[in-house]
Order: sequence, then C-alpha cells, then structure tokens
Amino acid sequence: MENIGLVLFQVSPEDALAAANNAMFTVNNLWILISAVLVFIMHLGFSALEAGFVRKKNVVNILFKNAMIICIGLLTYALCGFNLMYPGFEEGSSGYFGFAGFGLPLPDGAAGLIEYADGAYSYYADFIFQAMFAATGATIVSGAVAERIKLSSFLIFATLFVAISYPITGAWKWGGGWLDAAGFYDFAGSTIVHSVGGWAALAGLILLGPRTGKYTSKGIRPITGHSMPLAAIGVFLLWFGWFGFNGGSVLSADAGLVSLVFVTTSLAAAAGGIGAFVTSYFITKTHDLSMVLNGILGGLVGITAGADVIPVSSSILVGLIAGIIIPIAVTAFDKAKLDDPVGATSVHLVCGIWGTLAVAIFGNCDEGVGTFAAQLKGILAMGAFTFVFAFALFFIIKVTLGLRVSEEEEEKGLDMFEHSMRAYS
Repeated sequence: MENIGLVLFQVSPEDALAAANNAMFTVNNLWILISAVLVFIMHLGFSALEAGFVRKKNVVNILFKNAMIICIGLLTYALCGFNLMYPGFEEGSSGYFGFAGFGLPLPDGAAGLIEYADGAYSYYADFIFQAMFAATGATIVSGAVAERIKLSSFLIFATLFVAISYPITGAWKWGGGWLDAAGFYDFAGSTIVHSVGGWAALAGLILLGPRTGKYTSKGIRPITGHSMPLAAIGVFLLWFGWFGFNGGSVLSADAGLVSLVFVTTSLAAAAGGIGAFVTSYFITKTHDLSMVLNGILGGLVGITAGADVIPVSSSILVGLIAGIIIPIAVTAFDKAKLDDPVGATSVHLVCGIWGTLAVAIFGNCDEGVGTFAAQLKGILAMGAFTFVFAFALFFIIKVTLGLRVSEEEEEKGLDMFEHSMRAYS
C-alpha cells in the first residue's frame, strides 16, 4: 500500500490532466465513429423504404442506385467534397466558396488527432462521419424520380450533385461560411441535408414528368408499392440510424446533450406518426400505413435542425406538426401533378423547411442566432442555389443523354431493361 501511495503521489497534475484528456478524446472519438456507423445503416433504411414503395419490376433498379450512391458519395467526398465543405474560412468571415485541395491530407501527429478538434474527434473520424451524410441528399432524389429515370443519367447527376452542390451549400453553415456568420442555425441538417435533397428532387420531378398512367382524365390513379413490410423495415432502420445522425452531430460524447438529442429525436418521430395517422384518416377515411411511415420520417426531419436546442415538450409539437404536414403535402404535390413515388419531397423538402423555421419558434438559441429572419435566409439561399444547380444539371443531361426511359421500357420495368434481372424469381 505504501508503494502504491508513493506512485500515486509521484504523478504530476500535468500528467493526470493529460491522461484524463486522452481518455475523454478516446470516448468522444469512439462516439463519432459509432454515429458514423449508425448513419451508414440509414442507407440500408433508404434502400428498403424505396424498394418497398416501388413496383416489383423496379426493385433491382432502386437498390442498384442506392448501392451506387453510397459508393459515389464516399469517393467524391474523399476526392474533393470534404475540402469544399470545410475549406478553412476564417472564423466570422463571410465566405461563399473555398477549396482546401484534393484528397485527405492528414495533419501530422497530434494535429490530426487530439489537437484536431480540441479533443472531440480526429481528422479521419470527422471525414467518415461527414461522408456518411454526403450521399443522403442524392438518396432523397433517387426515391422521388424512381421508376422512370435512366440509370446512367441519374448516376451522372448524383456524382456531380454530391461532389459539388451539397458541399458548397454545406460550407455556408457547417464550414463556417456566410450563413454561419449571419446566425443561421441547423444542428444536424433539416435544411443542409434534407431540404437540399428535396429541392434537387423537385427539380428532377419537374423535368422528368410523372409515371405513365399516374394522372388521367378521370383523376389521379394510385400506383402502390409492392411491399409494405420492406417499407416499414426501412423506416425503423432510418429511425434507428437517426440516433447517430442527430446524436453524432453533438460532435462529442457530452452525456447531457447526447441524451437530450436522443429524447427530442424519438418524441418528434413518435408525434410525427400520430400527426400523420390522424390527418390522413380525416382526408382518406382509411388507416394509411404509408402516411404513418412518412409521418415518422417527417417528425425526424423536422426535429433535426434543432434537436439540441428545442425543449423536450416542444419537440413533440414540432414532430406533430410535421406529421400533419405529410398528408397535406402529398395531396398538394399530386394535385400539381408532381409524381413522387416515395413522398420524398413531402418528407424532406417540406418538413425540412418546417423544422428549420421551428428553431426560431421553439429553440433556446444564443442571442442573434436562429432568428426567424436568419432561418428564412438560410432556407431561401440554400434552396435557390440547390434548385438552380439541380435543374440546370438535369436539363443538360436531358438534352444530351436523355433523362427518361421510353414508355415501353417503363412498362416492362427497369429491372429487366437496365439490369437483365428480377428482384424475385
């Protein structure tokens, strides 16, 4: 015992502090990596959801696109996206565009490890967590334009969108750009990820047109998905992954804040399901599972901008309103003859806008941050840039390579035409 006491006595306060900092760094970094894994699982959720909501003749096609999107997203983000999104704007600057170079130049020694983010995470942990977000916007577009877009045309769009458009708008806030300086607040991406994907999807819907037979002289003809079990599994996987999406966005293993984010995220999702359930019943007089599933997602998207600053009780209201929005938005898009097979524009675009504005209504933000004016500025700026970029890119592809498959190919199904295989024997 005397020897142990002597050893303990000989440990200097500086060594004890360094050991504590190293231990906390390890815990923080581990949580970021776990969160990255959870966000990766969300891509499985998107795949299952979108596969369930399309007809069985197009299942291979939608799964192929989802598999390619994560591959494209990781590689383009490593090549240029990460350094476009985090170009190194000076703090408090009004940066609009910057580029820190190609590749992943790991800072030497401790600069890429414990010193990289004040002990919160390492350089590579930062990259892989953010990379998992990068492909999400293109995944949102994938579902919205499903069942009639050419595979090659979509993959070209996804590559350029993830490599250029998403990182530039992301830099305006998360990269310390001009919207960050203007007080815009978006904790985990209601606008930066979700409504940005929704704006791109809207541009695609306008140029692509609806599926054949969807809108007739006799009215709207429902085109139902082939597997509600797959769709339901997809939503539960997405809800599961959202704990990493929002919880990881704390950017440390802060026990209190991560716990709060888990609670607000879950309650908003649950309330979104209830809101969609009640509203859709009043509209359709039936219990529509697809509306409830999208209502859950709407609640998750809605809380994402302010999961760390919106009180627990208010998070329920944010999710409930998002759920109410879903059936109304789906009906409105159908009346406008904008055919979205999975409801991506309703979930990600409309609820993303709502969630970003909800920060100004319910959020406990610092003075001058997250005001209604600042939130609206961010929504409009990112929405305008993304929509114009996506519309122009889709239009160029349309007039050069073609955007849509032929009527015969659409009728036969993209699985056999594009892939020469079926999802089911």
